[in-house]
Amino acid sequence: MLDPDGAGVARLLHPSEPIPYGALPVLLAETTVYGASCVEHMLRAWSTGLPRPWLVLVSDAPARPVPAARYRIRALEGRLAGVARVPYLPVLRTVEGADEALEYKNVRAAAETLRRQMEGKA
Repeated sequence: MLDPDGAGVARLLHPSEPIPYGALPVLLAETTVYGASCVEHMLRAWSTGLPRPWLVLVSDAPARPVPAARYRIRALEGRLAGVARVPYLPVLRTVEGADEALEYKNVRAAAETLRRQMEGKA
């Protein structure tokens, strides 16, 4: 969703791989308590020498996250560059990759909203 044209703008970093200079780090998590606790764990190990990461929360159900997940993310917001949310998109459960997902209008709309949020235009 962050690199719809496949231009290499967004890419996955592997464990212990350094963040490239000038890159905007992004953490992805589901809107579950487990997802929120994983974000907390990652931020505890986050070096102050690195830029603060964005958090992209991907809804795992067509309902609001449970209170424990919402409160934990709210408590962590000060350590993040920002928090963007992706709505529940059932089609994401049925596709193999981003290219296939972007064939759906609602996924393209969510991707555009996500990019605008992260660019500060939303």
